[in-house]
This record gives sequence, structure tokens and C-alpha cells, in this order.
Amino acid sequence: MLLYWYLAKGSFWAVKLLLFFFVVAAPGLLNGAIADPSTSLSLRHEPVQPLFYPSGLNPEKITLGERLFHDQRLGRESRMSCATCHSLENNGIDGLTRSMGRDKQGMLLNTPTVFNSSLNHRLFWDGRAHTLEAQINFVVEGIQEFATQWPVLLNKLKQDAQYRRSFSHIYSEGITAANVRNAISTFVRSLITINSRFDRWLLGDVNAINSEEKAGYHLFKKYGCIACHQGRNVGGNMFQKLGVFKAFFGHDKHARSHLGRYNVTGKEQDKHVFRVPSLRLVVLTPPYFHDGSAKTLKDAIKVMAEYQLGRNISEQDIESIIAFLKTLPGEYKGRVLSDGATQDASYKNTDDPE
Repeated sequence: MLLYWYLAKGSFWAVKLLLFFFVVAAPGLLNGAIADPSTSLSLRHEPVQPLFYPSGLNPEKITLGERLFHDQRLGRESRMSCATCHSLENNGIDGLTRSMGRDKQGMLLNTPTVFNSSLNHRLFWDGRAHTLEAQINFVVEGIQEFATQWPVLLNKLKQDAQYRRSFSHIYSEGITAANVRNAISTFVRSLITINSRFDRWLLGDVNAINSEEKAGYHLFKKYGCIACHQGRNVGGNMFQKLGVFKAFFGHDKHARSHLGRYNVTGKEQDKHVFRVPSLRLVVLTPPYFHDGSAKTLKDAIKVMAEYQLGRNISEQDIESIIAFLKTLPGEYKGRVLSDGATQDASYKNTDDPE
């Protein structure tokens, strides 16, 4: 908390100390916390760590949760599902500046990807949900989303014979709110994009990324992006104020959507504080920021450099950083996530080995 306070005040030394922790000290801690034992000997000591498919997920719950995730009957008018805003065919987003919500009502915030979202330490931009299960409650009851109540939703599901059979087979209590939340959450926990090119490099494949991409990763660390974007999800594990070195918000700075975590805590120091987004799929999920105000990744990097790092980044360095970010998307169901579609999980590095 003390480091966060200094960082929010724009302390140069706090930034340096944070960078020291994440670049020098944290990797060793992260290795012990998340590395697969079978690969730990070859795992690189880096502040970004690889993703592994989670163990212990019940495949029947995943199948049931996937059906629920795509079922529009969960919405009040039976026209909206989780996939309405989180399309798996579109890298887990809707691609809009701000999501439409039910009845085409414009919502206040941009939709982050659902892929790897289970790795975030909090859910929603303001972090109001501590778990996936809690997030589902907010969506079900949210007036701009499903706008319904659990008894109404459960009654719909109980009319479906296949749901009755599936729930009775998996859960002794059958169709209940807790079991619906558990099934959907289990499916979401399965949406981990493993085997990215960068992860393969972390695990010892020296040819997985090329020299430009390695240079981009070096710049990503050198400029200080790594202070907030590290770990397995390359972000998603801390809160940060938007506008560390200079005020980001203009005349509408008191608009509710810009207040971030303040809407949850009511604390002055939480104004304009948001959960740091994951960068795992950032090259595939424009537009950017909580309000979708950055239309391109280049725009987003320039804003982050100016307002979060107090620096200017050259066009050439931005291109190199983007080259690194392009190595982060992994595979879903054996297919590489790409722009609007999937492609074969193959890549050949033409550079010489390290």
C-alpha cells in the first residue's frame, strides 16, 4: 500500500523500487508459485510467466457451463447471454467502444476479454466482484445486462429437460443458483490460452520468438510497462490510478464511469483507480481502456507512456513493443487466437538461435 501511495503521487523512486521488485525480485517468487514442476528447471526467470491449463476442472461442468454461457434465456427477455458481450469467436469481446447491453442500451464501459479472466485478482474494471461467481450475480441482476432475478432464471432452466438431466447428474441439488454459478464459472476457468509463442520461449524454446520480439520485450521492461503488467496474465493482478504522472480526465472527470474503484469504496484516493487489464490478448481486443477511448494499440501505448510512465516512446520502439505483444496470444481448443478467427498453431522463427 505504501508503494502504491508513492506511485500515485508520481514518485520517481517508487517507480524504480517497483521495477526492481518486479524485474529482479518477483520472478523467483513467481516461479515457485505457478511453475509446472515438470518444466520448472527450464523456466526463465522473468516477471512474465507462462500459462498452464488448470487441473481438476470437471469436464461435465465445463460442457454444462458452456451451454449456459451461450443461452440467451438467462436474460430477462431471453435475448441476451454471456456470449452477447463475450463472443468466443471474437476473442472474448464484442469489439464495441462500450457494450450495448440489453435492449441496445448503451453501457458505460468497454468489455474486457473473458479469456484468462479467471486469473484476474478482481472482476470488472472497478474490481467490485472478488470471484467469478460474484460477477455472475452482478450480471444476472444488473439492469443493463440480464436484468432478472434468480427465481425467474431458474424457472426457465427447469423447463428444459436436458438441463434437468444434466444438473441432476452433476449436482445432487439439481438446478440451483449456486450450481448455475458454479457451472458457468468452471467453464470460464477453462478459457486459458496456453502455448503462446512467448510462453514457449519462457519454457526454453529459443526459436519461439525472433530478435525483434525479444527487443520489444526488453523495451517493455526498460520503459517500465512491466511494473503493472507482469505475472501469468501480464496484468490483472493489481489496481492502478489512470493518470499517475499527469491528470488523464478532462471536463467529465466526475462522470461515474471514470471514477473507477471510487464507485465501490467511496474513498477519495480510489478516484480514477481501475483494475490493471491483462495484456495476454491485447493485440486482438481493441478498443482499449475502460471507456474504449484508445482505438488502436499504438494509441494506447502512447497514452500509457505519457500518463502512467511520464515518458515519450519513439515510433520505432512502439512497433517493437507491439511485436512482443503479438507473441502473447495462445491457443484455445488447439487453435491459435488471431484477428477475428483462429489459425493453425504453427510458427517458424527465421532468426539464429540465442
